[in-house]
Amino acid sequence: MKTENKRAVVLLSGGLDSTTVLAIAQSQGYECHALSFDYGQRHQVELQAALRIAEAANVASHRVMQMNMHAIGGSALTDNNIDVPIGGVEDNTIPVTYVPARNTIFLSYALGLAEVIDADTICIGVNAVDYSGYPDCRPEYIEAFEKMANLATKKGIEGHKTHIETPLISMTKAEIIQAGVSLGVDYGLTVSCYQANEEGEACGVCDSCRLRKQGFADAGVADPTHYFSH
Repeated sequence: MKTENKRAVVLLSGGLDSTTVLAIAQSQGYECHALSFDYGQRHQVELQAALRIAEAANVASHRVMQMNMHAIGGSALTDNNIDVPIGGVEDNTIPVTYVPARNTIFLSYALGLAEVIDADTICIGVNAVDYSGYPDCRPEYIEAFEKMANLATKKGIEGHKTHIETPLISMTKAEIIQAGVSLGVDYGLTVSCYQANEEGEACGVCDSCRLRKQGFADAGVADPTHYFSH
């Protein structure tokens, strides 16, 4: 990660990837300002996880932004009429768990916060390996957003560039877990499941659960996830 100044906005969902990104940013000396979103997602229990993780990490600040992407729908994560898929990830297919424009909206909020608190860095846990079908997880998308960000802000036109950092973008889930474990991440605090219950217990069969379980197995790390019985 670049360190023009040592302050960063870190997008924190409460899941495995974003928690690892937070740990990486802190390990590199950033003063981390966590940003989470209550966007009408089916798995709102992840926000409770984000609060736990932010507190455990002793972040400089933590904001939860309210928005209603449920009103737009179009995704299994925001529309209760669309079932969460449980058949596994298909190659070269954009899953119905893709939330239209979500990362663009999230990064826009992060960009605004970064400008206000004078942070030169935004950290996001996008990954192009697990979900190559997600258009807003690709390196070329991140590069394009960063270019736009520096055209659209006062900081940018005054020569204070904002950098979008994606340390996980080319890592496998096992590599992400290994990196987090080496930094002392407690993955038992995280919630990844798309349809976790109110206690934060995971279904074990949705795409996110499958990738998470396989990641722990491949990493040779005990899976701390609590699963509910079907």
